[in-house]
Amino acid sequence: MNAHVERLTQLVAPPERAAPRADWAVLAEELGIELPGDYRELIDTYGGGRFDGYLWLLEPRCANRHYDLTRHIAERDEAFEMLWEDGEPKPEQLESSPSSRVIPWATTDNGEYLYWLVRPGSHPDEWTVMVNEARGDWWEHFDVGCAEILGKLLAGETRSKILSSSFPARMHEFAASRSF
Repeated sequence: MNAHVERLTQLVAPPERAAPRADWAVLAEELGIELPGDYRELIDTYGGGRFDGYLWLLEPRCANRHYDLTRHIAERDEAFEMLWEDGEPKPEQLESSPSSRVIPWATTDNGEYLYWLVRPGSHPDEWTVMVNEARGDWWEHFDVGCAEILGKLLAGETRSKILSSSFPARMHEFAASRSF
């Protein structure tokens, strides 16, 4: 098991009922990209769901369409195309490398998004995390993967200036999307 996913399981117990396994090869073909190994392990361990009543881990083909990874990828791509064509500034990480892109992997109840920063030629396990404020152009970059940032945020080792100041909760919990 990935060390960051294992650490996460020590911070937040995964659901007792194992998440249904995704067919990652089929999903990669469908999306046209392979997703990071730590994310695949997160989904295989927890499934999609909400950490500490706030941060939603998006899941491929989630039964609750509001938390479906593939739907969010398409929606965010379309939204950014419109926003950036209309002049909203791109984050510097995308300006400096025009063929880079961001792909959402989590969202919050407030509308913030957590993305992978995908640079050309980079392996998915090298993708780092960016956080975007709800309805605005303020971005933060964290030079780690999704499972590592999630663990650091929950442990209180890293703070985001964008995410809610009440996250993380004192007592951690995970609620699977399939329970909603």
